[in-house]
Formats: sequence, C-alpha cells, structure tokens
Amino acid sequence: MESLKEKLPMIIAVIVAIGILVLGYYFMFVHKDVYYTRIDNEKIEQISTSDEMKYEYTLIAYNSKGKEKEVKFKTSRELREDAYLELDIMKGRGVVKWREVKHEELPEKVQEKY
Repeated sequence: MESLKEKLPMIIAVIVAIGILVLGYYFMFVHKDVYYTRIDNEKIEQISTSDEMKYEYTLIAYNSKGKEKEVKFKTSRELREDAYLELDIMKGRGVVKWREVKHEELPEKVQEKY
C-alpha cells in the first residue's frame, strides 16, 4: 500500500486543479463589475436585420470610483436618448445585463462625469 508521502503530490495536484476550476467559474459566471453609462444614439450601429439583437452600442462607461471604460453591448431596439444605464459586466462575456436608472441613483463619482 502506498504511503501518504507517495500520495501527497497527487493530492496537492487535485486540490490545485479544483481551486483553479472554482476560480475560473467564479470569474466567468459569478463575479461582475458594475459600470454606468448614458445612452447616445449617435453611437449605435445596426448590425443585423434577422437576429434578435439588431443594434450594438459603443459607449463610455464609469464604475463607482469614476474609472472610465469603453463598453459594447447589443440590444433588440434603440434605447431612450440620454437614459442612464447600470451595466453588469463579466470578464470574457462583456455586458450580461443592463437596467435603466435615474441620475440620482448613480454613484457620486459617476454623477460628476454627467
């Protein structure tokens, strides 16, 4: 029967592999960054006439600390001009969810940008 000393490298490798898988899952499907933007319908591109997502926006967005980032996301329709959006962004997946918010709901540093 193998001793624990001989099995230890395999046990460590399995634990490390599980840790990497859990972290990968977290960053791909759980962890999200929240950014805020304002709709500018001059920054929209019609991308498809047959697909459900017909339009793509390319806008500047800010996180709660005021850090700027260019974001792209698709919609099925043109959105209301000057509407403020809260965007959920996941690494590797981009914008996965958005909702319209009022200017008063924006973080203070984001309000300063608009």
